[in-house]
Amino acid sequence: MSEQKPDLFVVLMAGGSGTRLWPLSTKDHPKQLLALTGERSLIQLTVDRTTALAPPERILILTNARYVDAIRDQLPEVPPENVVAEPVARDTSGAVALAAVIGRARFAGSVMVVLPADHIIEPVETFQEALRSAALGASGSEALYTFGITPTYPSTGYGYLERGAPVQVPGTTGHHQLERFCEKPDLATAKDFVDSGRFCWNSGMFAWDVDVIWKNIEAHLPDHARLMGPLVQKVGAPDWEVALAEAFEQLPKISIDFGVMEKAADVRMVETAFRWYDVGGWPALRDFLPADAGGNHHRGEVECVDAEKNLVFCQDPSDTVALVGVSGLVVVRAGDKTLIMDETRAQEVKGLANRIAKKETAQ
Repeated sequence: MSEQKPDLFVVLMAGGSGTRLWPLSTKDHPKQLLALTGERSLIQLTVDRTTALAPPERILILTNARYVDAIRDQLPEVPPENVVAEPVARDTSGAVALAAVIGRARFAGSVMVVLPADHIIEPVETFQEALRSAALGASGSEALYTFGITPTYPSTGYGYLERGAPVQVPGTTGHHQLERFCEKPDLATAKDFVDSGRFCWNSGMFAWDVDVIWKNIEAHLPDHARLMGPLVQKVGAPDWEVALAEAFEQLPKISIDFGVMEKAADVRMVETAFRWYDVGGWPALRDFLPADAGGNHHRGEVECVDAEKNLVFCQDPSDTVALVGVSGLVVVRAGDKTLIMDETRAQEVKGLANRIAKKETAQ
């Protein structure tokens, strides 16, 4: 690959509460701040992966106001002013518009790489090469880039990207026009997607020239542009937070996929070769936990009698869980709460967690 290195800055979206990992992940202690696979939290691992692409002073972290102090504590290398609180949740289009405003003020002319802060990606070097390749394609072009993950099974929990014609960009590989975005499919459709060989999982990661994404926001999300555009002059000013709150609260709530990417004229996809895990539920951790002879993946002490293919996670790894005659369960111990569920029903945890949170708030 070319030795060209476009100027870029990295934006981490870190505002989610990760309630599908309840009871470990809660609105007060979200999954991006948790160490699930070792000693480093998910957001620390994300920053570790990106510092080879951009120094800490060119890493922006957009988050919920309640997480700002915790993120600054976990990431002392990132300047405190680079951890920015979104006044309210306005989906990914709000986060992208906010990052573009700050980027146009502080990193004019740069490529903006947008990443969720709660993914697990290996190997890191392959990930970095893919991002450099997309940044090279986006630099000096009108293209908006996304990243497709080669599917390993017909998942119904991910959106899909349909790969189009190859795009030749000097010094890069694996670039394609993007034919379309597809919502999370049913199982039959997911099988058709995977069997066709034309579809990738939608990773939710992006790269684009900061001025190009702003032009697309102006074209396709005019309310965002009208409300947020004037804030370029406010970045770093004493009244920044007040002006941001006033504008941000008025934004329509819409994803960047729906709001911009599905409407833009030149959208490209880099098909990646790294292993990618969107930790959207407990089953996603199976590959990162050791297993006993019965295929019971676990963190903590596990004693089993005729039990197989379960997943056990203990917040305190010295805790013991005993399983007798069960299979396909997820068992989680965190503080004074315990979750026991059929692994196939992991998507129902979010609703359960929200219901419990409302009950606790009412008490």
